[in-house]
Amino acid sequence: MRPYLEKLPIIPGASWSMLNRQLDAAIPFEWHHHPEYELTLTLNSRGQRFIGDHVGSYGDGDLVLIGPNLPHTWASREKLDPAAPHVALVMWFQHDWAARLSDGFVELEPIAHLLARAGAGLSFGKQTVRSLQPRIAALFAAPAPERLLALIGILLELAGDAEAEPLASAPVARGATGDDRQRIERILTHIHAHYAEGVGNAELASIAALSLSGLHRLFVRHARMGIADYVMRLRIGDACARLSGGTQPIQHIAQAVGYNTLANFNRQFKALRGMTPGEYRARFRAPDAVRASTDLQRP
Repeated sequence: MRPYLEKLPIIPGASWSMLNRQLDAAIPFEWHHHPEYELTLTLNSRGQRFIGDHVGSYGDGDLVLIGPNLPHTWASREKLDPAAPHVALVMWFQHDWAARLSDGFVELEPIAHLLARAGAGLSFGKQTVRSLQPRIAALFAAPAPERLLALIGILLELAGDAEAEPLASAPVARGATGDDRQRIERILTHIHAHYAEGVGNAELASIAALSLSGLHRLFVRHARMGIADYVMRLRIGDACARLSGGTQPIQHIAQAVGYNTLANFNRQFKALRGMTPGEYRARFRAPDAVRASTDLQRP
């Protein structure tokens, strides 16, 4: 379940991308990442969302903002209206796009503060979602200039949502520019593809065309953690998805996500999640746990 790098659609005449995704059967588990921010409104659907090392339930009207390169997916369980499709209204935009807005207009500085908090993912309050849902739906039918203004207005309202809650335990990477952005994207793409079999710093330094010390400084500056800690969080996030969504034995899960010993897996899992893998699985499968909005991503 390694996250793949998703290439987003390009819309002619627009500075950002969007997709009205409608699925009759289900929203499939597709663990992926991309360098853009993503704002997703999910409708007529219930299931689980996986964002970084967060695993939680979602329902109709789930609105989430995801930071760059943060692995994520939704996996549906059922539709509210069986005759209608699952719907995901998705909006993507680059860090540079948002930075130009806030740098050029002081009135839009709240958007910069919002995106600084979105590195670990943000889930928004019900009142905000009720207010924004018709505006988001209307945005998808509007001409390009009106869509842009509508998206800016939506981001401003989200910036004022006092009920917004972080999802993952840590962000993946801050927005980078120029050579740094290309390097961090190459590093993260390689880590996401190979974290289960192990990732060597020398190999990553070669991929980024940096010295070992330069690699360390770049990664810590943008990911706000060391490479080993980041790999551990990816592995534990993968394990959480496997524990909550299947019956695979815990020892097999430990091996699949990159741990040679069950003891080391148990130790790192408990350090990050505050409970053992067995306790996590039992808690997640407790009666009505799937429907509950319990925060399972932090100890």
